[in-house]
Amino acid sequence: MKATQPKARSAVGHAMRRSSICVPNCSRCAAVDLTRIDGIDVTTALAVISETGADMSRFPTEGHFASWLGLCPGTKITGGKVMSGKTKRCANRAAQALRLAAAALRTSQSALGAYFRRLCSRMDKPKAVTAAAHKLARLIYTLLTKGQEYTDQGQDYYEQRYHQRVLRQLAQRAQKLGMKLVPTEQPA
Repeated sequence: MKATQPKARSAVGHAMRRSSICVPNCSRCAAVDLTRIDGIDVTTALAVISETGADMSRFPTEGHFASWLGLCPGTKITGGKVMSGKTKRCANRAAQALRLAAAALRTSQSALGAYFRRLCSRMDKPKAVTAAAHKLARLIYTLLTKGQEYTDQGQDYYEQRYHQRVLRQLAQRAQKLGMKLVPTEQPA
């Protein structure tokens, strides 16, 4: 009797078949396509929906949802002094999936990718991953409760808004010091 070897499956072909099967099922279950958010693939969307369900009525706000996932910063304050801002430890599969999705934003050319890279420049990477995962959780909550589609504005839009925000804050700070900010023309 001759032993037959199992037919080898291509990983790419298997992933394509799985995504083509899962995306319609995810959008049917959740009423919106969560995979349109950068960093969130089919497995992440399935992990979040399977852990939380598509009905977000048990969470009053997006803050409650992010807190349930364990992605909110802690507030341990005593005597007016901040002792710790560490997030609570939890074994939530949805939070783990969102952290992995947030780490994947490092190379993304989107507004979320620019946000993550700016966070990484300000703080260490694990904190930036948790903060970006918190933002992804808020986006998912908004999409599932409002039923709207996600549209990414792009990296340039985010950088432009950041530049405007910095200029506005500088102008306010100069005004408090009794000075005025005067823009100059840059030579081309």
